[in-house]
Amino acid sequence: MKQHNPPHPGEFIQSVYLDPYSGKISRSEIARRLGVARPTFNRLVNEQSNVSPEMAIRLSKVLGGSAQSWLNMQMHYDLYHAEKSARFNKLKKLDFERLSA
Repeated sequence: MKQHNPPHPGEFIQSVYLDPYSGKISRSEIARRLGVARPTFNRLVNEQSNVSPEMAIRLSKVLGGSAQSWLNMQMHYDLYHAEKSARFNKLKKLDFERLSA
């Protein structure tokens, strides 16, 4: 099932973990717990970088959810935006039934 404009994992982290707990936990603290530099975490939250398999494991251990769910969120985001690209408009499906006749 296609999702309408799925969120980037960074947007999800901002809305679920940072905004509700503002003043109680900082980006620096989460970055420290993830074992990454603050700029690395900031790039993710600011949607300037993507969730890698390694980051998915880190997010799973620190924020919860499974590593697979973090990778799926990234994949859904990427796929949605790739499908919107005009460069795929001219691609047509091969008709294998016609080819085998």
